[in-house]
Amino acid sequence: MVGTQKRGEILTDVKADILFEVSWEVCNKVGGIYTVVKSKVECTKNSYKDYFLIGPYSEEKAKIDLDEKDIPNYLKAIFRSLSDEGITCHYGTWNIAGEPTTILIDFVKAIGKKNEIKTKLWDDYKIDSISSNWEFEEPIIWSWAVSRFLEEFWLVNKGKKIVAHFHEWLAGSALLQLKKKKIKIATVFTTHATMLGRAIASSGQDLYGTLNSINPTQKAYELGVQDKFLIEKACAKNADVFTTVSEITGIEAEKILERKPEVLVLNGLDIQKFPTMEEVSIKHAVCREKIREFLTFNFFPHYSFDLNHTMFIFIIGRYEFKNKGIDIFIKALANLNERLKKEDSKRNVAVFFWIPQETMGVKTALLENKNYYRHIKNFIQYNEGEILSHIVYDFVSGKDISKDQLFTKDFLMEIKKDVMHFKRKGNPPMVTHNIIDEDNDPIVANLLRYGLDNKEDDKVKTILYPVYLDGNDGLIDLPYYDAMAGCHLGVFPSYYEPWGYTTLETAALGVPAFTSDLSGFGRFIQNKVNHNMEDGIFVLKRLGKSEEDIINEFAELLYKFCKRDKHDRAQNKINAKQLSGLADWKIFIQNYIKAHNLALEKLG
Repeated sequence: MVGTQKRGEILTDVKADILFEVSWEVCNKVGGIYTVVKSKVECTKNSYKDYFLIGPYSEEKAKIDLDEKDIPNYLKAIFRSLSDEGITCHYGTWNIAGEPTTILIDFVKAIGKKNEIKTKLWDDYKIDSISSNWEFEEPIIWSWAVSRFLEEFWLVNKGKKIVAHFHEWLAGSALLQLKKKKIKIATVFTTHATMLGRAIASSGQDLYGTLNSINPTQKAYELGVQDKFLIEKACAKNADVFTTVSEITGIEAEKILERKPEVLVLNGLDIQKFPTMEEVSIKHAVCREKIREFLTFNFFPHYSFDLNHTMFIFIIGRYEFKNKGIDIFIKALANLNERLKKEDSKRNVAVFFWIPQETMGVKTALLENKNYYRHIKNFIQYNEGEILSHIVYDFVSGKDISKDQLFTKDFLMEIKKDVMHFKRKGNPPMVTHNIIDEDNDPIVANLLRYGLDNKEDDKVKTILYPVYLDGNDGLIDLPYYDAMAGCHLGVFPSYYEPWGYTTLETAALGVPAFTSDLSGFGRFIQNKVNHNMEDGIFVLKRLGKSEEDIINEFAELLYKFCKRDKHDRAQNKINAKQLSGLADWKIFIQNYIKAHNLALEKLG
């Protein structure tokens, strides 16, 4: 096998000869684990001589993500043997930075073994999957196929020190099969969020208040996640080393899965891939203008306000109303709105809820607004040469500049007509797209309940923008990172957040961010900030506090940030960028190496 170590680099004290990393999200973007695996590839490759990623095969995704290559000689016999069992292995490199060696396993022909696999899981580990659906069955069949590959690989590499790192319960049946067959591969299992913990939090129950008193198995059956809970618990107990991605998830796992993690494998980013502070400043200015343009055709048909004194705040992520802290965010914004209105502040705040959900196209009125706005802009740009000539002539002639001198009568009449078409009655829309049952949407309903309905006197303007930011949404037309970079503040006050990549990504883009002490990243960073308004990352205290106290503190922090001038906010941006460097994979990869080395020690 050919190693991947870069010339001149010194390997950390790595004990493994070969590392396999197994995840359902290799070449298969589903959630946050995709970012974890993808972003640390280069650091992992630089640490391990032989490093393989294993994921599920999807023909459609593999066409894009996998650069399929000729099977190396040392794998040919293994692949042929597995093919006879209905397991087809695809070998190549993942088309991402670092180009890691990747094996995608097609298990379609092995689906007939489903009941046999489920029976084995019950007989060996008492994992109850009798009522499970395809959401559970699909990954456990794939994972069983992974175990067959690893077993065959080990049989011809018994002299090697091999570590297999499994992410989440979806890869769990592979780990359990290896342990049952006593295959001498060191195993590491990482839970990124316990199935039961997420289910409890999502159901609206008090996870942290009841963590010490619940019966986990009973609660799992009550919430219908017993199959995933039981396989996750079996993996945690049987792995050589058990890890979680944060302190808060470790506390949760110790109670729910009955094993304390030996290592915390904190989630990082490859910070070098993010723009420098100089680049951040340019990107902010460019992207801010596109956001201002959107606000112009969204709000100005109804009324206008000073965009130069308007701050842009965003929240982004999955639609989990309580878990993501959207509930308390809206209440804090209502508090902020009333406070700014009471003092007749010059400051306006535009808040974007970039929360994707099913949509049925952009609202017609908003598209019309955009078209009218573009027509006005194009008309002015067409005449800008003549207008500029008038301005220059009047300045050098010492004349007072007036509207009549700058613009012709025909020009003014045409503009007046266009502006009349642009104007609309009523409040600006709160939602950019047509969504199912808008009136009962939790975000919309709560914005209306707390008076955040975009009235002219509101200082806080709200926009639910329910589509993925891919740069081609037809409105702002900015990709994910650019939209974030164009804003002044990202807000992530999560109730349940095992890590919290969005906070870290926001800071890495040089944008200040709010997090909470119930998020993994929040707990990591809270001892590294000064807890004053100079910080670039602000940690909202939620653990053990009443909702009223949380909302009051939240609103106060938002108010103080909104009162900061651009020079103060520039310092916040610098501090945010610097703090993000504490979560660089160059640092955090050591946690993975520690877990792998410990697994080899335990294997003996």
